[in-house]
Amino acid sequence: MRIGVPKEIKTHEYRVGLTPAGARELGVHGHQVLVEQGAGAGIGCGDDAYRAAGATILASAEAVFAEAEMIVKVKEPQPREIARLRRGQVLFTYLHLAADRAQTEALMRSGATCIAYETVTDRTGALPLLAPMSEVAGRMAVQVGAHCLEREQGGAGILLGGVPGVAPAKVVVLGGGVAGTHAARMAVGLEASVTIIDRSIPRLKALDLQFGARATTLFATAEAIEHAALAADLVIGAVLVPGAAAAKLLSRAVVRRMRPGSVLVDIAIDQGGCFETSRPTTHAAPTYVEEGVVHYCVTNMPGAVARTSTFALTNATLPFVLALAEKGWVRALSDDPHLCAGLNVHDRQVTHMAVAQALGLRFTPARTVLLPGQGLAGGGS
Repeated sequence: MRIGVPKEIKTHEYRVGLTPAGARELGVHGHQVLVEQGAGAGIGCGDDAYRAAGATILASAEAVFAEAEMIVKVKEPQPREIARLRRGQVLFTYLHLAADRAQTEALMRSGATCIAYETVTDRTGALPLLAPMSEVAGRMAVQVGAHCLEREQGGAGILLGGVPGVAPAKVVVLGGGVAGTHAARMAVGLEASVTIIDRSIPRLKALDLQFGARATTLFATAEAIEHAALAADLVIGAVLVPGAAAAKLLSRAVVRRMRPGSVLVDIAIDQGGCFETSRPTTHAAPTYVEEGVVHYCVTNMPGAVARTSTFALTNATLPFVLALAEKGWVRALSDDPHLCAGLNVHDRQVTHMAVAQALGLRFTPARTVLLPGQGLAGGGS
């Protein structure tokens, strides 16, 4: 199969869909990797590194999209990238469609088969392709939150860990999943006062065992969330419903009552955000102040640490890329129900229930489109 890796074009997005090692592995299995010139520059991997790994360097994104049977990316395709997609082509990347009707409808019109990293599952129901970036985003959330608390950034001028004789900052983490756990781990390590809120009792028990007296766990009720947020210096939104829009856990009225100079970091912004006052930002202009509270709502947080993120992402995605290339998308999805859960759009149809429900679109079960004769055959080219 011919696998295309275009350069990411979202604002300040420096990650790339495959590392040179990933390209080499695909080549070992007989597949051709087509990489856009300069695609790996943001992670310190030049074109020569990809050539040495057996990839072919193409001069433009247009050439990559035109020649590739499958496109492997990081972020959701931008409008000019969607315009290059075609029926029968596979797109494998993060999509986050539940909060983006325009992108969903454009992908439907393209006729392409679109598989989203963030809804691929594993045997436990976890999200193995979202997990690496959730780990990065969770750790980054504390890092950027601490920076935003500085007075120069509009914050209250609080040092996250305090100093002897001065209390540390109060950090509230909404959601005890992968991102929330890593956020809590970083905050605890910096000696902040940490509270984790989640609606799963088993998850709260696991977090209690992990952190012990170093963090407080609370069951998620509206009252608990509001009370904790009003006392917090930093609130990190790390909630996730796979494929669906994030629930709004803090209303504008509650945000208005938070302490001036406190900080909200919304990791869930890719899925619409979990604070009513959240709106997407970029690394070029990452924050804004609303209701007296600093908001950090960058939609591609891990892009700031592109090298770490790309290597972690390729480690997770490569087995699935190989399966798609070896078997073709129909057989690969038929053989693996967990990969099948990643199918969001196919040939003008929405094939993920949560996406369809969030956007009010007709839902077509993924299994009904896995018919003989559809999709791409695997093998070298």
